[in-house]
Amino acid sequence: MINFKATKKMLQRWTSQIIDFNKLIHGFLKLLRYINDWKKYIQLNAAEPIRLINTYPRVHDKTKETHFDKHYFYQNIWAFKKIYESECDSHIDVGSKIDFIGFLTTITKVTFIDIRPLILNLDNLGSKKGNILALPYKDGSVKSLSCLHVAEHIGLGRYGDSLDPLGTQKAAKELSRVLAPNGTLYFSVPIGKPKLCFNAHRIHSTNQILNYFSDLDLIELSGVDDNGNFIRNINKDILDSCVYGCGFFIFSKIK
Repeated sequence: MINFKATKKMLQRWTSQIIDFNKLIHGFLKLLRYINDWKKYIQLNAAEPIRLINTYPRVHDKTKETHFDKHYFYQNIWAFKKIYESECDSHIDVGSKIDFIGFLTTITKVTFIDIRPLILNLDNLGSKKGNILALPYKDGSVKSLSCLHVAEHIGLGRYGDSLDPLGTQKAAKELSRVLAPNGTLYFSVPIGKPKLCFNAHRIHSTNQILNYFSDLDLIELSGVDDNGNFIRNINKDILDSCVYGCGFFIFSKIK
């Protein structure tokens, strides 16, 4: 039996890489509203002249709520607070969002590792081109390490990396290798019923991730459920029941 809802979502994912049909369908009426606002604006006292060459239509920003990605929003706050409280004098991050990296530089020295070099001139920031499957560090040499919403992409070619079905598992092994004794790893990935959404990401169960880091000790498991709720010290069964939740893990390599 055809699942029409799932089929529709799949078609939207494919076509959105060429054209966003949701914006196309709703955009026409919104463009008419934009023109109407233009007419109203130029009739207002002290209104600046509007030249066609300078117009910049933004017709999709009138929303009832401020939209944000709950996974990234909560994970960045969670990880930043943990790293701040650790009082580490330096930190290594592998591939996380650069706004998170920028905020981290206000509290410690940060080295950012990614296959795509980050060209920035910012105090307390160093950047190295590197691969999460072959990090440029010796065994057990990194005391404070983060990798947030990254490992689920490894091996899918999305960001120019090589195709590898074991990409996430190998990334976990490499992060474990470089983590120092008594060091701390802040890690997050999508959690739910395991599946591959090629080539966007993989979704893992909590047990898969715990097995990938079997040589480390789990210090904390928090996360975001399907309703967008951040739950500190979440029960792993709640995460595993999600369609697309996010697990926030703190691991340590205890001597």
